[in-house]
Amino acid sequence: MRASRLVISAFVLLAACSPSGKTEAQTASLPAAARSVPTSALSMKQSFAPVVKKAAPAVVNISSKRLVRQQIDPFWELFGLGAPRNRIEGSLGSGVIVRSDGVIVTNNHVVEGGQQITVALADRREFPAKVLLADPRTDLAVLKIDVPGERLPTLAINDTGEAQVGDLVLAIGDPFGVGQTVTNGIISALNRTADPSGDASSSYIQTDAAINPGNSGGALVDMNGDLLGINSFILSQSGTSSGVGFAIPGALVRRVVETAVGGGHALVRPWIGARLQSVTPELASSLGLATPSGALVADVYPGGPAARAGVRQGDVITAFDGRAAVDAASVNYVLATHKAGDAVAVGLRRNGRSQTVTLQVDGPPATPARDEQTLGGRSPFTGATVVNLSPAAADALGLDPFLQGVMVTKVSGGPAAQVGLQPGDIVRNVNGRAIEAVRDLVSATSARAQVWRVTIERNGQEISATFQ
Repeated sequence: MRASRLVISAFVLLAACSPSGKTEAQTASLPAAARSVPTSALSMKQSFAPVVKKAAPAVVNISSKRLVRQQIDPFWELFGLGAPRNRIEGSLGSGVIVRSDGVIVTNNHVVEGGQQITVALADRREFPAKVLLADPRTDLAVLKIDVPGERLPTLAINDTGEAQVGDLVLAIGDPFGVGQTVTNGIISALNRTADPSGDASSSYIQTDAAINPGNSGGALVDMNGDLLGINSFILSQSGTSSGVGFAIPGALVRRVVETAVGGGHALVRPWIGARLQSVTPELASSLGLATPSGALVADVYPGGPAARAGVRQGDVITAFDGRAAVDAASVNYVLATHKAGDAVAVGLRRNGRSQTVTLQVDGPPATPARDEQTLGGRSPFTGATVVNLSPAAADALGLDPFLQGVMVTKVSGGPAAQVGLQPGDIVRNVNGRAIEAVRDLVSATSARAQVWRVTIERNGQEISATFQ
């Protein structure tokens, strides 16, 4: 996890007080029949117990263990003393059963690197689990436990998109394997993003439910007892539950689960072949827009879905699949809930006029082929592994799908490490020769040279250097 993120947890003591002035003890002694889901400001002071009773059995504890090789102190190594030792690292989190045959969804960071994953059900039974799919970019993972002949309690995924700011929600988790914990709050905001680039995986439900470390992967539940989202992280300055909580929306959760149970081992991200930019107040003024909302089409990939639908550079997307396009992140999030082949209505504003086009979502093309190679010979690139960038390869690496060229993906020593090459570098020129494909780089580095003049692109900046 990033340093600014703390794992979600959910501890709460639901305050029970009587609207008629009864004491707390009197309220606690009310019969079960007198409890109901809150439907008004008055009944909100009663109990969330019916929702918890419905949802809690489907929330599980997840423990993950991995073997780590621990290095010895360099001081003792100088004297030949000590030896590397193995130790076991573990993590705890929560998960939600979404299919009665034992399919569970949780956060990727809960199980990432885990070699032994155990799921503890609400009734304290434990089962080994295997990972069906793990996706770091959405921070979701789908697990499976074997429960022959048994149907486990589940939570239905609410992916209707009808949740509103102010709706009551519960956060339920089993963070430390000691039993479930619950908090209540409201939806504070929708379509929140922690990434200004508008990455599709960063459109979250924000909640003010009290949270503590240890509850990643738990359930954010609506008042029908359905799964509204998977709790993922908090932003906190104090390092405690006093912060802002975020959950991955149900629509994206369903997309990942369906991919996993359908046999997919990786999430294929849908693509429209357009680079989007959120409309700022400055852009809105220059484009003649009344409000700074929408997603500006900054570039269109030749022959891609957007180009085929007639979308042009400079268009402003105002609606996507029937939903208002607030910014680039909101468009990318809705897109992420679709799969290749889906037809989507896109509302556009062009030259002051509005229109709607139908766009067929596709997967990013894998052309040119990766052609992954580790370079040998005697050049500054010896020891570097490189690939051709295509929209599919760039997307898989979490990069801009519009990037083209030859990228360094690994540096395993040798001259490449000595001259400072890094994964992510894009090779642009070697000894005056433009590098557009791996074959160009292989050919350029196979020649003998006394002096190597190299230009690479790193983090959007070109760097030139000369090596002898």
